[in-house]
Amino acid sequence: MKPLIVIPARGGSKRLPNKNIKPLNGKPLIHYTIEVAREMFDDSIICVSTDDENIITVVEETGLKVPFIRPKDLSTDTADSRSVLLHAHKFYSEKKNYNANVIILLQVTSPIRNAKHVKEAIEMYSETLDMVVSVKETDSNPYFVLFEENKLGYLEKSKSGDFTRSQDCPKVWEVNGAIYVINADSLLKKPINDFKMIKKYRMDSLESVDIDNLIDFKFVSLLLNNES
Repeated sequence: MKPLIVIPARGGSKRLPNKNIKPLNGKPLIHYTIEVAREMFDDSIICVSTDDENIITVVEETGLKVPFIRPKDLSTDTADSRSVLLHAHKFYSEKKNYNANVIILLQVTSPIRNAKHVKEAIEMYSETLDMVVSVKETDSNPYFVLFEENKLGYLEKSKSGDFTRSQDCPKVWEVNGAIYVINADSLLKKPINDFKMIKKYRMDSLESVDIDNLIDFKFVSLLLNNES
């Protein structure tokens, strides 16, 4: 395995301004993910992909060098993750002569995720797969909670399933955004949404908390305080 660890950190967060470098219990949010990556990998293959000078400054406070400034066209609200990952892969291949065959995507917004989780997800990976992705069991099973409006304007149970008890429904998994172990060849050939050979790495609900807004941020702060 020749891994490239990519930590995307765009500067333009709208719901929670400066989210990626916002102090969380005494240190910037992005430092949590950098520390996890460094527990397992050398700095030379850890790539923080950002377009923001302030984020670069905060990252390099740890001693980790940011290899490039992400192009503006890959830093908009509509830029997709695949393009960001392919840009990083191409940079390391062409500029550093390092042709990674596995890309490990670690999002900044999952600070409860730790090195043990990443290690276990990697151990599930094989080159026959498109991806191993971290998930949690969905809180509200769609086979049980979804309703549709019929022609008369009344709600009726969705046609996705006909179950009278939630425990009888098939388990449904939700991608939690914490860990993606991606076959680089698969990524080069097709969009992530077209991947078929995907294995799940299961995490529990607390481990899966993803920071999207101020409420999430305060909740994670409480979790981390309880751990210390």
